[in-house]
Amino acid sequence: MEKATVVVFDYLANPQLLRHCPTAQTVYVGKQASQHAMSQEEINQLLVNLALEGHQVVRLKGGDPFVFGRGGEECEALARAGISFEVVPGVTAAIAGPAYAGIPVTHREMNSSFTLVTGHEKEGDYQDPSVSASATSLDWSALAKLPCIAFYMGVKALPTICRRLMDNGMDKQMPAACIQWGTTAKQRTVVGTIADLAEKVASAKLLPPAITIVGRVVSLRETINWFESRRFLGRQLLSRGRGSRLRI
Repeated sequence: MEKATVVVFDYLANPQLLRHCPTAQTVYVGKQASQHAMSQEEINQLLVNLALEGHQVVRLKGGDPFVFGRGGEECEALARAGISFEVVPGVTAAIAGPAYAGIPVTHREMNSSFTLVTGHEKEGDYQDPSVSASATSLDWSALAKLPCIAFYMGVKALPTICRRLMDNGMDKQMPAACIQWGTTAKQRTVVGTIADLAEKVASAKLLPPAITIVGRVVSLRETINWFESRRFLGRQLLSRGRGSRLRI
């Protein structure tokens, strides 16, 4: 990032990272639900154009660029234009968020597999209870049999997600959790079951970005919760005599 002349960054990219490129031009292309600074096609073309202009470009994303991050599409566009690139893997939200919420996504006594699923399958396609099961390409009967599932971008679709899991045979008492702004000082976690999680999330007014974890491993949060139990999490501390503030 220190060598970049242009940094193209997303909504979920930690803004503190921009301190590492103080002289670079920064371009925001973030997406929040239906509010997109640019379409994906426009972002692809922007990256190509900047590279062809001779810039050293960093494409800064939150999490991992190849896990529901559209990184593959952007790399395809660069490859078609004959532009060389390097991919730096990240820690995806479905692993980092639960880890900070005290939820290990695998446990040898609870699950031997872990599945990642998108909460909406197409850009702008947020499911609601009125949408029939045939409107999705997901095999909900297969998903309902899995021991641990992470749903990305599924806050608006949460009632539908939980209903479809139950309709396809998942135990209504299966533990589930929704984690908002995982790994940051703004992190909040709501825990319940697939029968009541949607109602609890709505009552707590949890909004995107959030990741939802469904599986027995969620029950371990009561024991392992290490981050949110910190005494000063999310508070601003005033240093006496200096007047400086530290947000934790």
